[in-house]
Amino acid sequence: MDRVFRMLAFWTSIFTVMFYVGDMQKTALLFLVQTAFFLTVGYLKLSERMYMYLFGAYCTIFMVGFTWYSEFILVPGFGH
Repeated sequence: MDRVFRMLAFWTSIFTVMFYVGDMQKTALLFLVQTAFFLTVGYLKLSERMYMYLFGAYCTIFMVGFTWYSEFILVPGFGH
């Protein structure tokens, strides 16, 4: 399971680079923080159960944050 978190760190680092190149610094910073989190957790050598708890907590925090953003921050139909 630790390899899964290192794989998630790899993919979030790819997204970090792509967002940075695309001149989206805030999003790149968000993905950089996620990369650091996944990489750190990937090397902790925790039990399978703890890895599942961490992934469940990550998914829960993501859904709460995404719902909050789409409800209170996002302006529908607004384009630059």
